Amino acid sequence: MFTLRGTWMRGGTSKCWLFNAVDIDPYIADAGGLDNILTAAFGSGDPRQLDGVGGGSSTTSKAAIVRRSGAPGIDVDYLFAQVAIENRTVEWGSNCGNCATAIGLYAVQTGLVAVDDHVTVVRMRNENTGAILAAEIATPGGRIPAEGDASVPGTTALGVPVGLTFTDPASDRVTMLPTGAEIDRVTLGDRGFRGTFVRAGAPAALFDAADFGLTASETNDVVASHVPTLIALRRQAALRMGLSKPEQPVSHAIPKVGIVGPPRDYVTTTGEHVAAADYDISVRMLSMMAPHPAIGLTSAVAVAAAATVEGGVVTTNARIGWPGSLRIGTAAGVLDVDYTVDHDGLLHAVTLHRAVRRIATADLFVVPMPALVGAHSA
Repeated sequence: MFTLRGTWMRGGTSKCWLFNAVDIDPYIADAGGLDNILTAAFGSGDPRQLDGVGGGSSTTSKAAIVRRSGAPGIDVDYLFAQVAIENRTVEWGSNCGNCATAIGLYAVQTGLVAVDDHVTVVRMRNENTGAILAAEIATPGGRIPAEGDASVPGTTALGVPVGLTFTDPASDRVTMLPTGAEIDRVTLGDRGFRGTFVRAGAPAALFDAADFGLTASETNDVVASHVPTLIALRRQAALRMGLSKPEQPVSHAIPKVGIVGPPRDYVTTTGEHVAAADYDISVRMLSMMAPHPAIGLTSAVAVAAAATVEGGVVTTNARIGWPGSLRIGTAAGVLDVDYTVDHDGLLHAVTLHRAVRRIATADLFVVPMPALVGAHSA
């Protein structure tokens, strides 16, 4: 057993354990790799994660290792981990925007970056994907915020307002549309599905809800009945997008997968009535193997990217009321997304606004299990 210092943060609608690299790096070799450390700390291998700090859901079983960056123009690098719940595995192939907002505040609160007298900008690099992000935190007079009154759809909890910008999430159109098509058609049995596959924020496969007999404004209980089909579609999308090969294990983290449809009146998970006139596109995404309670920020970036693809499933369903702004209707409520495009119409930057709070700083008593085969070493 060893003692590992960590900080528990809520970023938007996710909770993440953040570890400074100087605290966790010394244990990696002896503990059999990062996978072994994290699955032991989180209590993975048990759907309740009873013997660890995991929360038993995909949005609360997350971690990141944060370190000062040596790259020019970057303040911190972070390695994001989606820690499995029922299995002792870790997905390393994606990013998490909610956790990135938490990392921005964490970097300020722990002294990893110098504090500005007005607004502190934390420039971050996600080591999993190479994505560059910037978190903006108000620090008037050099004061570091500990609490705030910002809120986001999906929770009534308040937090410090943090603006998160994804910079150049799509480096070029070929990268953004990995199959080269505005619409990809996938057949499962005797059913056909239309999707737009993008790589921006995170690789994502967005399917037209109409092909499921849905509008994408349904409750997550309804969406849950279509999870097996969506998982099968994710596998086909991964192969077409070059994210996987037929002989490789299926990833449950990427591509992100979901359905999109036109705005419709609906009721959120908290009972709030949302009118069709109050948003532009209905979206319901999966998180790992279950409906996401809201939407991941990297998925929101992907939806914004797809909104620039003429003839794709987003543009054919969305009502774009104001260029550069997209209101996404999720099960939890409406998420406002601001984006800019370059002169060629390519997505240049996407900004979202979240609420962040530090919940705890604690010593975790970690009992590593036997080393996992193929564990991540750093």
